Amino acid sequence: MYYLTTEDSFDGAHFLKDYSGKCRNIHGHRWRVVVTIRCEELKTDIQQRGMCVDFSDLKDDLKSETDRLDHALIIEEGSLKTTLLEALLEEDFNIVTVPFRPTAENLSKYLYDKMKAKGYAVSEVKVYETPNNCAAYKED
Repeated sequence: MYYLTTEDSFDGAHFLKDYSGKCRNIHGHRWRVVVTIRCEELKTDIQQRGMCVDFSDLKDDLKSETDRLDHALIIEEGSLKTTLLEALLEEDFNIVTVPFRPTAENLSKYLYDKMKAKGYAVSEVKVYETPNNCAAYKED
């Protein structure tokens, strides 16, 4: 089995509704995303001979996902009052609404699914909130 790993990062804010600690307040992270894909056989066509996939394609596809989250407030559906959400959108804030609590754990699964939907045989996705703390998702 061959494994390829690439990474990207983005700056984004979030908060954890109904959490009793500091993270209940809006705060930001320099999120680091590490994606590992796998393949059993290398390609044989002239262009990609000896490769699982072209690293450029893998990096570009990950970047398209992290760019969507970059400099955004990532919120769980229903976590803000409608009037506040409307006011933020009226001010042209970049709001990304997700159907889950925006924890590192859930973001790792979210990005795993996004890369899998792009056709990659994803082995694992790690999402770092800080240089020393990460969550990972992989299917067994």
